[in-house]
Amino acid sequence: MAVEGTVLGFAPDELVAIRLSLKVAAAAALASLPLGIAVAWLLARRRFPGKALLDALVHLPLVLPPVVVGYALLVLFGGNGPIGLWLESTFGITFAFRWTGAALASAIMGFPLLVRTVRLSIENVDRRLEDAAATLGASPLRVFVTVTLPLAWPGLVAGAVLAFAKALGEFGATITFVSNIPGETQTMSSAIYGLMQVPGGESGIWRLAAVAVAISFAALLASEWLVRRQRGEERAP
Repeated sequence: MAVEGTVLGFAPDELVAIRLSLKVAAAAALASLPLGIAVAWLLARRRFPGKALLDALVHLPLVLPPVVVGYALLVLFGGNGPIGLWLESTFGITFAFRWTGAALASAIMGFPLLVRTVRLSIENVDRRLEDAAATLGASPLRVFVTVTLPLAWPGLVAGAVLAFAKALGEFGATITFVSNIPGETQTMSSAIYGLMQVPGGESGIWRLAAVAVAISFAALLASEWLVRRQRGEERAP
């Protein structure tokens, strides 16, 4: 039921923040998935010097304060940062103070969850099946595409869902890197933070918080269901 100036009880700027949050979270999860799969496979199936260092580097965003990650992104990808200057001059791509920057920050913060989930899924794939395919003449890439990925797909989807849920609630890294610009970088988290500074903003806070909880809860349930389904398929005769 629509109320004057609102849609289903949400103010226009709240709806914009919700849509932007979904856009940022989806972009972060999808963009990080290919690299996440590659890193997860590397950690699960290969031994190499510096493997422990790579593993620690992947999980570093989990233990670092998000504001540190956001500041590092601002230094590197900002308008005067080395990577930011190169991307803008070469490809015309700008991350700082854009929604794409919010997606980048969210992707980095959710990357450890993605890699960990996909890695565990790949490790659960029976290596004898991969070895059998290789014995029949399949190349490593074909083994990965035709054997490993299909068997590990629930973990891949679960990892992407977890990365999406993490990106949906990211705040510290994004607000440090891209600020809190309504309509451009203001996600639900930053909108809630802004409403906390406004007298009478409690109702808006509760509405946005309820949406964030509902979406995140649904995403976590979906991830858990996929993981349980994979385990059930592995135990099935």
